Order: sequence, then C-alpha cells, then structure tokens
Amino acid sequence: MATRDTTADPRHRIVEATVELLESGGPDAVSTRAVAAAAGMQPPAIYRLFGDKEGLLEAVAEHGYAQFLESKRAQLDPDPQDAVEDLRRGWDLVVEFGISRPELFAVMSRATGRGVDIAHRAGLEILHGRVRRLAAGGWLRVDEELAAQIIQATGRGAVTTWHSTPAERRNPALLSILREAMIAAITRAEPTVPAAETGPAAAARALRAALPDEADVLSDAEQHLLREWLTRLAADGGAPHA
Repeated sequence: MATRDTTADPRHRIVEATVELLESGGPDAVSTRAVAAAAGMQPPAIYRLFGDKEGLLEAVAEHGYAQFLESKRAQLDPDPQDAVEDLRRGWDLVVEFGISRPELFAVMSRATGRGVDIAHRAGLEILHGRVRRLAAGGWLRVDEELAAQIIQATGRGAVTTWHSTPAERRNPALLSILREAMIAAITRAEPTVPAAETGPAAAARALRAALPDEADVLSDAEQHLLREWLTRLAADGGAPHA
C-alpha cells in the first residue's frame, strides 16, 4: 500500500484508506479497525468523524462521485462538432469507470446520502446537456427524458452484466454492441429537418432544446406553459416507427 501523507485532513485520510482497502480486498476488507490502521489513526476517530461504518461508506461514495465528475468535466466539450460521437465518449467514460473500479462503483450505486444525491444530480446535468444538444440538432427520435433513461439503463446494464459474467467469458464486443444499440434506439441515422418531417414531434423537441432557461419576452407562467405544450408535442409520435 502506498505511503499516505499523515499531515492530510483526517477525514480525507480515512476515506482514502477505505477506498484502497475496498479496491484491494473488497467489502470484507473494510472494517473500522483495518481502516483506522491503514489511515494511521485510532478506531474511535472513525466514529467521531463519520458516526458509523455506513456513514463512512457514504463519504466514500461522495469521494468516488467527486473523482468521477472531475474526469467527466475534464473531457467535457461544451460545443462538440459531433453530438452523437460526444454521446459515445460520455457513455464509454461511465462504463469504463464502472468496469475498472467495480467495488467503488457498487458503493456509489447503493449510497443515498444528501452529498451523493447532489453529486448524482450534477452528473445528470452533464448527461441532460448532451441529450439537449442531440435534440437541438434534430438527432433525437425519442423524447429527451426517455433518451436519458435509455442511456443510463444501458450503461448500468453493461457494467452489471460485465461483472456478473465469469472473467474467461467476458467479451469486449458486448460493450460496443450495447453502446451502438443505445445510439440506434435514441438517434436517427441523419438529423431531421423539422419542416420536412411528418408531424410536429421533432420540431417540438428541437425548439424545446433551443429555448433559453430564461426568456425576457415571456413570463414565468408563459415559459412553463410553453414547455408543457412542447413536451406533449415532442412525446406525440416521438417513438420510432416500424
């Protein structure tokens, strides 16, 4: 195990020690006594700082989300030339994190604390930003909310299936096939020109995506009503046709 800086913040030292134990030995390796020893502290410090083991694991989950969001933001392109390719990169980043750090990913997935919820919503904002750009470019073939759910479900499903499959039977093709199936389910082969499409669904999706968060020409009530109408129109006929 790497030498840890004993001058660092005690809380941070304990969290880092827990992550190291978790990833090297799994959940069974994480006991208050083992964590305290790895952090160079006494067990009572854990109870004083985190309350109990569950509180410690919540802090570990927050730490994991912070690292994950940092990597997502480092690779985030606010104005990608290819919105579909940008979605591929984002999906791959999530799946790679889950596959390469399974124990930490599992703790993050189970956590329910307020800090974790805030971090989770920050990650969702990045995802919804990608989906919004797809909608604005006329790429989406389903509603934005459904698209986001499909992206999340396929990402989590890929990670879960990978880890539940014996190592000798894992096939990397599974990941690329799931990713491309997700892309095919939510996007069109070519962006739609709203005026040329039968029905208002694509036009509504594109207009809703292009609306600013605040518009001086509309009152709050008018903005709310407009978004509600556009959401209804976007859902009407927005599912793929056979």
